[in-house]
Amino acid sequence: MSDIATSLIVAGCVFAGGLVGLQLHRVLPPHHLAKETLDVVRLGAGMVSVLASLVFGLLIATAKSGSDTADHAMRAYAADTILLDRTLRSYGAETAAARALLRHTTERTLRDLWPKPGEAFIGIDDPSAGDLLGRAQEAIELLQPVGPQQTWLRQQALQHCSSLVRQRWLLIEQAGPNVRPMILVVLIMWTVAIFVSFGLNAPRNGTVVGAFLIISLAIGGAVFLILEMDSQFEGYLRLSELPLRNALVQLSSGAGGT
Repeated sequence: MSDIATSLIVAGCVFAGGLVGLQLHRVLPPHHLAKETLDVVRLGAGMVSVLASLVFGLLIATAKSGSDTADHAMRAYAADTILLDRTLRSYGAETAAARALLRHTTERTLRDLWPKPGEAFIGIDDPSAGDLLGRAQEAIELLQPVGPQQTWLRQQALQHCSSLVRQRWLLIEQAGPNVRPMILVVLIMWTVAIFVSFGLNAPRNGTVVGAFLIISLAIGGAVFLILEMDSQFEGYLRLSELPLRNALVQLSSGAGGT
C-alpha cells in the first residue's frame, strides 16, 4: 500500500471518529451528557491529546533523523568515490581497470536507487553492485607500485576503497524503516478516540464537520511525512541523487585519460 493511500485511510478513520462522536451525542441518554460527565471526558481526552502530540513529535523526529543520517552517509559515499578515483588517476595508467570498475559500480548504484521511469527499484543492497566494488578493490590490491610515491598512493587507494565499502554497508544497514508500524497503529487509535470525545462535546453544525475534515487531513499529512521520511530512497521525499550523480560526472570526466 502506498504512503498516500495509508495517509488517506488514517485521515478517514480520524474523521469517522469525529462523526461517531456527533452521532453518539444524539443517541446517548441525557444523564450521560451531563456537564460533569462531559468534563471527565474532556479531561481524559486532553491527557491522551498530550500523549499523542508527544508521540507524533517523536516519530517525526525519528524519521527525520534517519533520513538525515542516510543523506550524510550517501554524501560520504560519493565523496569517497571521488577521492578514490582521483587517487587512482594520480597512480597512473595501470589503474584503468580499477577505475572502470569503480565507474560501473557508481552507475549501477545510481540506477538501483534512482531508477528511470519504467525501471524497478532495487535498493542499495544490490549484490551485483557490491561484486563490482569488490572486484575494484581486488584490482587495487594487485597493483605493483614502483617507488615510494606509487606505494603511498596504493595505500591511500586501499584506505579510500575500504571506507567506500564501509559506507555502502552502513547504507544497507540503515535502509530499513526506523518507525515501527505498531506504534503508528496505537497512535491512530488514540487519535480516533480523541476525535470521538471531540464529537461528544461539539455543537452539531456544518462548521464543526468541516473543521473535523481539515484536522483529519492534517493528521493524515503528518502520517504521510513520517512514512515518506522513513523510506529514504523511495517515494516523493526520497533523498537527492545529486551527490552520487556529481561523483559519476567526476569519474567520467577523467575516463578518457586512462
